[in-house]
Amino acid sequence: MDKRFLNLFNLTEEQAIALLDTPYDQVSEDDSRYIAASHLINFSSENSIQALMRAIQQTDPALENRIVRRKSVETLGRLEAKQALPVIRTCLAEDDCYTVENAVWAIGEIGTQDAEILEEIAQLLEKPGQTYRVIIHTLTKLDYQPALDRIRRFVNSEDAPISSAAIAAVCRFTRDFTNMQKVVALLQHPNVFARRLSIQDLIDAKYYDAIPQIARCPVSLVFRLRGIRMLAEQGIPEGEITFAAVQPYLEQTLFDHPNTLDLVHRNEQVPPLITLIRDLYETDFGRAYLATQTLLDHYSDVAPAALFATYEEEANNDYGAHFHVMKLFGWLQHAPAYDLLVEALHNRQPQFQKSRAAAAIALGQLGDRRAIPELKKCLEARIWDLKYTAIMALEKLGDLSGYEGSDPDWLVQAKINSFK
Repeated sequence: MDKRFLNLFNLTEEQAIALLDTPYDQVSEDDSRYIAASHLINFSSENSIQALMRAIQQTDPALENRIVRRKSVETLGRLEAKQALPVIRTCLAEDDCYTVENAVWAIGEIGTQDAEILEEIAQLLEKPGQTYRVIIHTLTKLDYQPALDRIRRFVNSEDAPISSAAIAAVCRFTRDFTNMQKVVALLQHPNVFARRLSIQDLIDAKYYDAIPQIARCPVSLVFRLRGIRMLAEQGIPEGEITFAAVQPYLEQTLFDHPNTLDLVHRNEQVPPLITLIRDLYETDFGRAYLATQTLLDHYSDVAPAALFATYEEEANNDYGAHFHVMKLFGWLQHAPAYDLLVEALHNRQPQFQKSRAAAAIALGQLGDRRAIPELKKCLEARIWDLKYTAIMALEKLGDLSGYEGSDPDWLVQAKINSFK
């Protein structure tokens, strides 16, 4: 289990269980049963699972309690707790659509081939006010073919993510990919959530032809990498695609230059420098990438000083902006940023893990060979994209020594093998 976030709530397992077992109207102002339910993701013990099940069975309709029940269902799903299926199943009949949504999602995470449970989920497609996308996604994931005709009704939904999920499900069940281009087109949707969710649907449909378009989708590279990696993990063993075919798009995504993306946002005129710096903090990475490209095109002479300033003021605590700032120092080939990039390369704080790979790419762009031993240290990391980008940076710096061994991550190993 990944334990990087274990201490965020400063609770032991026993304390979290005790807090979760406390009736909601007896909890002190300084405590939170919701946090307790969240924290138990770190403990897959029977005690934690039973406590989360008990929380679900506390059915007081008060909003505070409903929120804790929803979170408990989610946590059990993330723990893939099979023994909790009967309790989670009872939530499918509830009036609270968010509890139902979490129950459907959790069942999908745990997995089941119980036809009665799957039919209960399918029947929710006929119930008004439900989160149909999650229902369709779960039925597709669990390969419940009897739901096909009911899912087909949502193919032309006005809600793009629902339509996308339905098209992907029909394609997966029927192996007819005629309409998948409609899902691919959503990679350029104005709404960032529609773009992200379309990647999931392309994964679900095993639509390998979309890998090049996923690589160009203007969302966080986390979503693009997940899509490309999962499609590769499905398609390569099946002989549908090869690593050699995937590699250029994987590395394009890891490199992550904005000119390799099909940006959906536009500037009618060049914004002021301060506006572009603020856009690096946007949660819609499409806007952040547009700002990055504009800074490179129009402000390359003054951008470094502005980036150092925003780093000192805010970006050192904002993991999204931190990521973009690290990348920009590399694209600008700003040598004075070397020490900051090395610091980011070795930053083990959980929220800044994405920036470590960004720093590796940036150090490769700087061309300073002092970075070679620093990058080689990263080859011992457990984070696959950090190892892969470190190798890419070392390749850029002209040092390909030391790759004779094996790596536990198959993508990193495939990259090493490509040198032989």
